[in-house]
Amino acid sequence: MQVSSVNDAKIYNLSHGKSLPEVSNITRRIELIQDFEMPTVCTSIKVSRDGHFILAAGTYKPRVRCYDTYQLSLKFERCLDSDVVAFDILSDDYSKLVFLHSDRYVEFHSQHGHYYKTRIPTFGRAFSYHYPSCDLFFVGTSSEVFRLNLEQGRFLNSLQTEAVENNVCDINPVHHLIATGSSEGRIECWDPRVRNRVGTLDCALSIQALPSVTALKFNNSLSMAVGTGSGQVLLYDLRSSQPLLVKDHFYNLPIKSLHFHDQLDLVMSADSKIIKMWNKDSGKVFSSIEPPANINDVCIYPQSGLLFTANEDPKMNIFYIPALGPAPRWCSFLDNLTEELEESPESTVYDDYKFVTRKDLENLGLSHLIGSSLLRAYMHGFFMDIRLYHKVKSMVNPFAYEEYRKDKIRQKIEEARTQRVQIKKLPKVNKELALKLMEDGEDEAVLARRTKKGKAVPNILSDDRFKVMFENPDYQVDEQSEEFRLLNPIVSKVGLKNKKKLRLLAQQMNEDEDEPEGQASSEEESSDDDKSWVEEVREQRRLLRQEDWERRRQERKNVDRNTVLLENPQFYQLKAGEEFRSFNDVTHKQKLQKASLEDRLKLEENSETSNMANTAVGSKQLTFTLQKSEQQRKQQQAEREHHEERKQLRRSAGHLSSRRGRGWGGRRGGRGRH
Repeated sequence: MQVSSVNDAKIYNLSHGKSLPEVSNITRRIELIQDFEMPTVCTSIKVSRDGHFILAAGTYKPRVRCYDTYQLSLKFERCLDSDVVAFDILSDDYSKLVFLHSDRYVEFHSQHGHYYKTRIPTFGRAFSYHYPSCDLFFVGTSSEVFRLNLEQGRFLNSLQTEAVENNVCDINPVHHLIATGSSEGRIECWDPRVRNRVGTLDCALSIQALPSVTALKFNNSLSMAVGTGSGQVLLYDLRSSQPLLVKDHFYNLPIKSLHFHDQLDLVMSADSKIIKMWNKDSGKVFSSIEPPANINDVCIYPQSGLLFTANEDPKMNIFYIPALGPAPRWCSFLDNLTEELEESPESTVYDDYKFVTRKDLENLGLSHLIGSSLLRAYMHGFFMDIRLYHKVKSMVNPFAYEEYRKDKIRQKIEEARTQRVQIKKLPKVNKELALKLMEDGEDEAVLARRTKKGKAVPNILSDDRFKVMFENPDYQVDEQSEEFRLLNPIVSKVGLKNKKKLRLLAQQMNEDEDEPEGQASSEEESSDDDKSWVEEVREQRRLLRQEDWERRRQERKNVDRNTVLLENPQFYQLKAGEEFRSFNDVTHKQKLQKASLEDRLKLEENSETSNMANTAVGSKQLTFTLQKSEQQRKQQQAEREHHEERKQLRRSAGHLSSRRGRGWGGRRGGRGRH
């Protein structure tokens, strides 16, 4: 339940959305009527004349729902063929209903359900029921007002208006005058007894605009309220063509609903954004309601301070305003509830719960409660009872209050120290870099003050985005690394250049005349600086190569020193079918698996399977040579031997065939000679 106050009038939203965790819904949330909602959108809502039933039409799929107020639950639900434009209750209860559909059909329902369906010539927008004659008057996208007599069961002669289209209609409950509102901003009044027009009222003349009439409501025999498409409400006395009062909503949205509250002489006007309650004599605002979703229709429960809204939202809102009247008899407990809430101080809905993350639960030792009823998952953490949180916190850290007190004292001391003379304090991490940045910032600030061209560039030290670089030891600059030694000459020379430029600019600001000799000397110095930093980079490269060579030489010495030859070699006999492997093969592989990437790269460099070379400044190039496994070597050796054997077989076969050919030729020749 949400409580708001406008002009000292308390407004209780009894169907406020579930913004609380579900644990608190059990004890705090009020569900006045069970399942008081639609699947998607509610378009219109009404209360029966006996006050026992609330009927609402909505979508999707198109349907009507009836709620029993004495049972506080849904009584029945009926699905329809098309969307409902408007509906009305003809009887005291729900036994006679009329629905105007968006496909021009008019559907009648009795107590058991669907009764009859007929069709009107044009698309309808609104209708009203005339009880003395049992006539239904339909207005829509034509100039005619269609009459359907429910006693005779047939259409009667329609009323011909001067409008192009009619949006709304209403019947006065006292003298049964029929009024229709057109899209041109004109009101036409008809006497149903003679079926003649008795008067015309042009609302556009009163507000000096051409808005359409979107809402119309009679109060008594002489009062009438008209709502326009531009957000104005005009109060008329039927005896005058000038409005008594013009009330503007200032939202430029069409007025969708108008109601009168006779006990307090109030008018309740609603557009799609707000419901305003104001005095019909003075126009003074009594209160206002802004629901979370757009409004489609408003209905007031008779003789009470309860009202319902149909919204562009599944949930239909229920508002209770004690200043308008008491609660209905079927929900009289609302009066006692609101009195208790007014006596007790208001508190936010989350005061009784503490939001904790998974890390907080681990620190408190409450990780085992995840999934239990004591914790309720919400977003990236959990809600838990604030009493449980404080109890566990005091047990885990009994000296929390003392630490909190010391922190507050320390903060007070630091605030007092800020008023003293400030001394430059270097951070614990990257002191050299911080000192350099501070010096550069001072020079830029001095130059900015002298040139008067704007503010200096903000310093990195005062930027919260880079404060971790001077607090976390992981960001410490390693001045002995290869990248730093190669980049430092360039950076330092650039810094010197900037400082020289700043000095020259300062001198130019102080001096009245420029000296050309000074400019030439600066150019010579800049060229010398360019040569000097190149030489320094080359020197650093030479030193790095020399250190690398010394490191490799030392590693080879260590390997030779650790090599131990076996004095008494042992011989082992291999079984048939086994392959010989090194005894240290398994241990060697285990060591390689445990070694870091740097150690493995060093071993590969020694075995000439990888080569590391410096390419650009601060970058390296690795070249790997794939080694063949023992099995691949054996397979290649077997293939070569097989190839050689086949060559030898071909040679021997060719030699044998040549010898046989020569033998057979000699025998044939001998036989011929015989």
